[in-house]
Amino acid sequence: MHAFASGPKRNYYGKAAVVVYRLRRDGTPPPVFGASVTMLLYGDEFWATYTTGDNTGLVATDSMKNFIQRETANFTGSDLESYAHFLAKKFLDKYPQTEGIQLTAESLPYQGNIALTPAGPERAFAQLELTRGGPVEMRSGIRGFRLLRTGGSAFRGFVRDEYTTLPDIANRPLHMWLDLDWMYTSTEAAFSAGSVTSQVNALVYEVFENFESGSIQQIIYQLGGRILAAQSAIAEVRLEANNRTWDTVVEPSDALGIYTEPRPAYGVLGLTLRR
Repeated sequence: MHAFASGPKRNYYGKAAVVVYRLRRDGTPPPVFGASVTMLLYGDEFWATYTTGDNTGLVATDSMKNFIQRETANFTGSDLESYAHFLAKKFLDKYPQTEGIQLTAESLPYQGNIALTPAGPERAFAQLELTRGGPVEMRSGIRGFRLLRTGGSAFRGFVRDEYTTLPDIANRPLHMWLDLDWMYTSTEAAFSAGSVTSQVNALVYEVFENFESGSIQQIIYQLGGRILAAQSAIAEVRLEANNRTWDTVVEPSDALGIYTEPRPAYGVLGLTLRR
C-alpha cells in the first residue's frame, strides 16, 4: 500500500519502476543520470473509471511511462529533488484533471567518465507530493547501505533469562544494513543540487568507520545526531538498521575468524530524531 502525506486517498493509480537513463557524451558531468520512477495520481475525475469503467479523463499508465522517459530529455539538472519537481509540475500543467501527484525517483548510479560501472550498493531517492496548491511533502533519503566493520562493536549487558542463548560480545565483526530518509526545514531547502544527499552519504561511512559502539542502536543514534548537527536543511531524520552480522564458523584467535552468511532471522532497529 502507498501512503500520501496529504492523507488517505479514495483512489489513486499510476506507473511504477519506470527506468530511464540520460546519457551525455559531450563531457558534461554527470555522464549518466539514471532513475527508477514511480508516479501516482489522485483526483475525483478518475473515480468514474472505478465505478462505471468510463475512462474519458483517464491518462493511461503507459502514457505516464512515455511522459517520464521522454521528458527526461528536457531535464537539465542532475539531482533527484529537482527531477521529481520537474516531472510532477509538468504533468500537473499538462493534465488539469489531476488533483495531486506523488512522484518518487530512485537513483540508478554509475561511476566513471568514459568506461563506467554501477555505483552503490546504496541508492539515493527523492519523494515529492505536489498538488495545485503547491508541495505537500518533499522527502529524500538513501537506501541499501551494506556496512561491514571488522571490530570495535560490542553487545553485552542485556537481559538474561531462560530464553537467552547469546553470549556477551566485546569485539564483534559487525555487518549492518541501513536505510535512512529525512524531511526538510522548508521546501526550498530540499533543492541543494544534491549536496545534502552527498554529505549525508559521506557521514554514514565516516560514523560507521570511526565510532566504537555498544549496540547498533547507539550507532544509528550517533549517526542521526551527526546528520542534524551538520545539515541545517534537515528537520527530521529516520533511520532503520538491520543486524546482518555473519555467523561464526570458527575463531581460532582474535585476529582470525571464519564466518558464513547469517541465518534468515535478523534484528530490526529504528530511530527518528527531530530538531
